[in-house]
Amino acid sequence: MRIAILGTRGIPARYGGFETLAEELSARLAAAGHAVTVYARAHTAVPGVIAHRGAAVHVLPALRFKSLETLSHTLLSSLHANRRRYDVILLCNAANAPLIPLLHIRRLPVALNVDGLERKRRKWGVLGRAYYRLCERLSARWADEVVTDARVIQRYYRRAWRRSSVMIPYGGDLPSPTGDESLRRLGLTKGSYFLYVSRFEPENNPDRVVEAYRTVGGKARLVLVGDAPYADEFIRRVRALASADPRVVLPGSVYGEGYRQLLFNARAYIHATEVGGTHPALVEAMGAGRVVFFLDNLPNREVVGSTGVPFTFTDDRHLSTALADFLASPELFSSLGLVACSRVAKLYRWDNVAAAYERLLEGLCSASQHV
Repeated sequence: MRIAILGTRGIPARYGGFETLAEELSARLAAAGHAVTVYARAHTAVPGVIAHRGAAVHVLPALRFKSLETLSHTLLSSLHANRRRYDVILLCNAANAPLIPLLHIRRLPVALNVDGLERKRRKWGVLGRAYYRLCERLSARWADEVVTDARVIQRYYRRAWRRSSVMIPYGGDLPSPTGDESLRRLGLTKGSYFLYVSRFEPENNPDRVVEAYRTVGGKARLVLVGDAPYADEFIRRVRALASADPRVVLPGSVYGEGYRQLLFNARAYIHATEVGGTHPALVEAMGAGRVVFFLDNLPNREVVGSTGVPFTFTDDRHLSTALADFLASPELFSSLGLVACSRVAKLYRWDNVAAAYERLLEGLCSASQHV
């Protein structure tokens, strides 16, 4: 198959879930003999990279505005894809659903990964939420196949839009790191810190994590890995809170080997996202055998099951109490990392994810050839 992946910031993965999916999936599909092209945004692409792990990388510009960046880049990518001889399109992000007819002009079958319910993110105003709700409807109506990454999102599309979808999660089985340069650069030692990884946006709650941690005693550090475009004011709030506690470390965004070093050497992992389906950073922490503290909601509970420690923000001390209990008696939590790792090996392996996408895309190609 000749496959194009549209709607992400590109590879190597240097942003979020869609980019992780694009990298891990394209590498495995390329290794299986398929010709894969991933479209990347010019301002986030790694300079000079035209191929990565067997997949081609095609760089195009995007408008640098929060509400237009994704759609403008995918529009250009769709126009370019229409001039190429692709067999099938994997489109990421429900926000791109209005562009599906443009791909259908050339009879290109489209599988659309809708991700979570983007309209629930606090960064969007009334118009943004209305647009994303419209895009959910168009996704259900126009995509040849809808892909959801969690059962809870799959049930939502069935209930709200009467559209069946294929549920394919993210993988979490990362290779172990080979060094500790990231730790030494930040003045950390193995097992001396809690790790949080996410974009610094309100619904991911980095500020509330810092506030909770400030009431936890002891010398353990809190490392918050992340950043976000178009969120300068919120990031300033997080930095102001962090500056009041010398134990809090803000290294910015960290990827690849450096990220794995921080993950595999953390004492435990804190996951505080409110919106989305399966979060790659969460399953990666489980796959690394970390004890996971997670915000208790339906998507996170679906991923973690009984292998982590749930908390809520309805009680101001719920998270801080859980972390303090862990620091006081870590032996009581020691089995959680092992069972979390086993859960990932069973349910969230990238090879299985890629095989499921390969079957889906081959099915779309076969169906389009008989139209």
